[in-house]
Amino acid sequence: MDAMAKKKPSEAAGVNRWENDPVLSVEHLTMRFGGLVAVGDLTFEVGRGDITALIGPNGAGKTTVFNCVTGFYKPTEGRIIMRHGPGRQDDTVEAVTGSGARFKKEGDKGVFLLERMADHEISHKARVARTFQNIRLFGGMTVLENLLVAQHNPLVVASGFSFGGILGLPGYKKAEEEAIEKAVYWLEKTRLVDRADDPASDLPYGAQRRLEIARAMCTGPELLCLDEPAAGLNPRESSELNELLKYIRDEHGISVLLIEHDMGVVMEISDHIVVLDYGVKIADGTAETVRSDPRVIAAYLGVDEEEEIDVPEVREDLSSVTKDQPPEEKAPPARKPRAAGKRAAPAKAKAAAAKPAASTGEVKVADADKYPGKQPPGTKKPGAGGANNLTRIKGVGPASEKKLNALGIWNFSQVAAWKKAEIEWVGSYLGFPGRIEREEWVKQAKVLAKGGDTEFSKRVDSGEVATSRPGRGAARTGGKGGKA
Repeated sequence: MDAMAKKKPSEAAGVNRWENDPVLSVEHLTMRFGGLVAVGDLTFEVGRGDITALIGPNGAGKTTVFNCVTGFYKPTEGRIIMRHGPGRQDDTVEAVTGSGARFKKEGDKGVFLLERMADHEISHKARVARTFQNIRLFGGMTVLENLLVAQHNPLVVASGFSFGGILGLPGYKKAEEEAIEKAVYWLEKTRLVDRADDPASDLPYGAQRRLEIARAMCTGPELLCLDEPAAGLNPRESSELNELLKYIRDEHGISVLLIEHDMGVVMEISDHIVVLDYGVKIADGTAETVRSDPRVIAAYLGVDEEEEIDVPEVREDLSSVTKDQPPEEKAPPARKPRAAGKRAAPAKAKAAAAKPAASTGEVKVADADKYPGKQPPGTKKPGAGGANNLTRIKGVGPASEKKLNALGIWNFSQVAAWKKAEIEWVGSYLGFPGRIEREEWVKQAKVLAKGGDTEFSKRVDSGEVATSRPGRGAARTGGKGGKA
């Protein structure tokens, strides 16, 4: 079966293959279900001959992306480009897009706009194959028959749409022999050849997973999409899966796009990783780049939503927020003892009175325009009443509080005043778009700005939240924006 193997595409020196030679480009993909945005403005590329992993928490929109790529869903917005042959083929892509055609194929090269194509065309013409989260084999058919079914299209053509098969014409017999040969080849590679005549439903779970991959490979794909192929596998089976996928990539040059939660599988075999959170891309790069990204750690690896990660990147970001760095302020003088008979203001009233002074100057981020929305107004110093303890807002940990202070956000009243554009800007700046809305920072801040309490702020005040600072006021009553 050496003839089946295709040469692995060469890598351009110093350039990521997914940038230089993408087999699949997803551009500004948006998928809405009524008012729910399952995937929002997603852009990424799959390199030719690469294993690309699409990862993220449950509900991040990964399977929705797969369904758009394979034609089960028609995206609300965006373009999905599949390429046959090397290079980006930009001129052909733009020509097909402008013409309204679904695809254009010339010899071994071709460009296919998957969002315009029916699902059966995506499989047959664009040569995109997929597996599903739940096993979908033909349980009543034998293992061999499952792989022959995957070759239905060439067999039907060879049979002259049934007559050649009925009459046993030579052309059909040859096609049938080739189909059986291909099926046996993949049964050998998946170690299932001894079970070829057994019903597929009699195979153990791990073997059924491998059979699904073998069936997909029998369609002769350019792109193999695998939806959680390691789900339910034990460590030995996961290791065998890794070897199979690397064999498919290295020996056949097939590009693989997989969704997977098993980080052992992802980090070991992936050339490229794309991370989603709530339908938005939060990271994109090599395994080494992604594994150390604090947004991935927080969103995917299970860090509690109340927790923040204090990493060098955050500290570097804080130090470069503004070019204008005002001098440090001295600590305020100690208060004089209150005169007898004067009543102290309630703590809640103090919190409500803690508002930024307009005379302290505004904070402006040098590259604010690169973030969507609008930067909220911020002051270089907190007002006379001092800063509020922003970690009393659920979702704001110490690291995020420092970044908010660097933006000149010191008080609940400032957060409470944010509008949609400002929420969008801050979410993008902090690296977790959509989270402010989900955690209702503005709603919480409105309660706290009036001196009220939330259930979470009560836990903070009592010292029950390890990732927040106890107390209503900030650790300091003076300071400066732009540096923590």
